[in-house]
Amino acid sequence: MAALPNHDTPALDPATIQVDDELPTWTRLGDFHAWNRYAAVNYEFVPIHMDDEAGRNAGYPAAFGMGNIQFSYLHNIIRDWMGEGPGRIVTLSCQFRGAFVRGNTVTAHAKVVDVDRSGPETVVQLDLWTEDDTGARLAPGKATVAFPA
Repeated sequence: MAALPNHDTPALDPATIQVDDELPTWTRLGDFHAWNRYAAVNYEFVPIHMDDEAGRNAGYPAAFGMGNIQFSYLHNIIRDWMGEGPGRIVTLSCQFRGAFVRGNTVTAHAKVVDVDRSGPETVVQLDLWTEDDTGARLAPGKATVAFPA
């Protein structure tokens, strides 16, 4: 199992953020234990997410993870990067384009595409995505993050 995120990360200094910065990746193995924990929190014990036969009957090679688990990975990559400072996630969105199939590893990625320091906050635009072991992008998205100036 991958290491758990460090929620004691010092606050990010927004003055150091530059366009093309890549955030540290966030990786998880798609297995029953990870999905079961997520399902328990969200009460989402759906057979296609827990049972390989149900996943195959739905047209996939095995059980597949909940879409929102990938959304949570995108959220986690941002929060871990921001650290424990006063910054906030203003918007976060993604499109689910591929399944997180059991046994695969999914990695969340993010890249800074714009930094605006002209107002009362430093506003950062991010391109986000999850990808599987083959490099296929499963959930591309975008986020806006703001830090006090």
